[in-house]
Amino acid sequence: MSLGQHLLELRKRLIIAAAGLLVGMIIAFVISGPVIDLLTVPIAQIAAQHGHDYTKLNFDTVTSGFDLRMRIAFSIGLLISAPVWLWQLWAFVMPGLTRKEVRYTIGFLGAAIPLFAAGLYVGWLIMPHMILLMAGFVPGGEGVAQFYGYSAYYDFVFKLLLVVGVSFVTPVFLVALNIAGVISGRAILRGWRVAIIVIAVFAAAATPAADITSMLLLGGILCVLYFAAAFLSLLFDRRRAKRQPVLLPPGPEA
Repeated sequence: MSLGQHLLELRKRLIIAAAGLLVGMIIAFVISGPVIDLLTVPIAQIAAQHGHDYTKLNFDTVTSGFDLRMRIAFSIGLLISAPVWLWQLWAFVMPGLTRKEVRYTIGFLGAAIPLFAAGLYVGWLIMPHMILLMAGFVPGGEGVAQFYGYSAYYDFVFKLLLVVGVSFVTPVFLVALNIAGVISGRAILRGWRVAIIVIAVFAAAATPAADITSMLLLGGILCVLYFAAAFLSLLFDRRRAKRQPVLLPPGPEA
């Protein structure tokens, strides 16, 4: 295909992907009300403990409600339409890949997508505990109230879910680097001490310092994924070593 044909093909794929995203956003916008109700469950629990005037989700502009629904529609619509735009991306790059690269790409996506979904689920489980725990540091008494700005509250939840989701995919990148020959399985395994320290720091930063349960849950899962990536890389290294021809020493000259 010429450059012009590639650009036409890219435009067609982008239009289909954008249409899929638009449909996903419409569906997500329709269900944005129940989603907001789920997001504000921790706030309702805090309000029940301290009184309904103590804490609320604050919409401080005329268009705040619509803005929040559009943010939710985009993020959830991106997830709903993922099969469409991922397939369009795959259909565009697949003709230029070798059969081996196609197998590796399918394996990478087949592992990364479920792990990312699992990370979102773990982040969703952690999120209410973090909000409730942090609310405990707000002083009580008359004249004290905590109002959550809708934008900051949504950004906190969105970034938390995204960071935890991406962290679950990190071991897949380690295996991909091993397959590409950048790093060996032994090197990954030798770095387990540094990896545990990094995981502990990340888990402590992603969860409140006083919430030990959430920190141990997140850190434990990431450690299991790291060692799984290391042992899988060792298996790939062993298989590559068996495929390499054995070089015999040269015989004596005649």
